[in-house]
Amino acid sequence: MEDELVIIPLRNALQSRQPSPGLITHSDRGGQYVSNDLHELISLWHIRPSMSRADDPYDNAFAELFWSRLRAELLEGGTFLNVEDARTEIFDRAA
Repeated sequence: MEDELVIIPLRNALQSRQPSPGLITHSDRGGQYVSNDLHELISLWHIRPSMSRADDPYDNAFAELFWSRLRAELLEGGTFLNVEDARTEIFDRAA
């Protein structure tokens, strides 16, 4: 997965919601979550990172369930063409 698919939505959410310092973001150990660009964004907004432990599938059970349902309901076996396609699909359904 490209870093942009994590960084762009996080940046947009932070800019629109302006959270207080101390926000926690949790992720697994995927490459997009350990990128320098993402860590710069997290530091800039004073976000406290949280990452699952290595080889512990239960750390991320809740998040994995959420993403699997999102994929099942939105993609139905397909893929998003690009970030804009994903944004449109997710936010049109949420409204």
